[in-house]
Amino acid sequence: MRSRVLITTALAGLLLTGLTTAEAAGRDSDVTRAFQATDRSTPWSLVERVPLQFPTYHPQGIAVVGDLIFLTSVEVLEAPAKYPVPVDGYDRTPGKGIGHLFVLDRQGHLKKDIRLADGTAYHPGGLDFDGKDLWVPVAEYRPNSRAVVYTVDPHTFKVTERFRVRDHVGGLVRDRTTGLVHGVSWGSRTLYAWTPTGRQVEKAANESHLLDYQDCDYAARGKQLCGGVTTLPGPNNTTYDLGGLALLDLHTNRILHEIPFPYFSPTTNHSATRNPVHLETTPTTLRLLTAPDDGENPGGTELQTYEAPLS
Repeated sequence: MRSRVLITTALAGLLLTGLTTAEAAGRDSDVTRAFQATDRSTPWSLVERVPLQFPTYHPQGIAVVGDLIFLTSVEVLEAPAKYPVPVDGYDRTPGKGIGHLFVLDRQGHLKKDIRLADGTAYHPGGLDFDGKDLWVPVAEYRPNSRAVVYTVDPHTFKVTERFRVRDHVGGLVRDRTTGLVHGVSWGSRTLYAWTPTGRQVEKAANESHLLDYQDCDYAARGKQLCGGVTTLPGPNNTTYDLGGLALLDLHTNRILHEIPFPYFSPTTNHSATRNPVHLETTPTTLRLLTAPDDGENPGGTELQTYEAPLS
């Protein structure tokens, strides 16, 4: 039954958006194949650091469209505060803030600051470019809350509300083979799928407990590449973030390949995959673009680029 639902919604989604399945009929992307050839011993080198010379707040996700980089970020004006006991099902206040979608060039110059918020929903998350539009979730900054899903035209910057979700949605990916929109909840503990108009067709527990996915990109033939961290206890009451990358099948939610990423920002020691990640290839390398540091951190936010040689 689930396969029939997916096929029906896939056709509806493709008709509504004009997307095709040509990519699905071909081979996996260069990025997918290159990532699947990596392992825990793959050598990565930090090859470029580009300081962002504007207030960046707390970056969340990256999408690349041609020569432009779209970076989501949350500006917190009033931090959410934990309740002594849950109130109306919430464990904390909503706080106050402003959601940003920054448009940059590859040199880190700010071209546009698009504001995205809906009252107490001001936390934009991981975003994805489907070849036509950017899909961006904006949620309340607390679990089990709500979110608004927007598309943004990367050329005109027009913002369009698509649908609303009764949960915190921390990241989105658009499946080019089905037209479905896939999302992750707070900590990516729940995996969702919706039609482009917001009809929920799947809600499943995330069977992986290694990483909390922070930002994901579509990776050809019904797959997504995600980066994230898991905060673990260290010695003497300390904690540290284990970073990693994972390739998932969007149709089954099965992990196809997964590696730790034991690299850290040289300015703050934040895990490189703490928030925004984007993978691409050059003729000789697999390239990872990250932005692990916040605007208020020493040195501010940098776009940090890691490269690994292609096998």
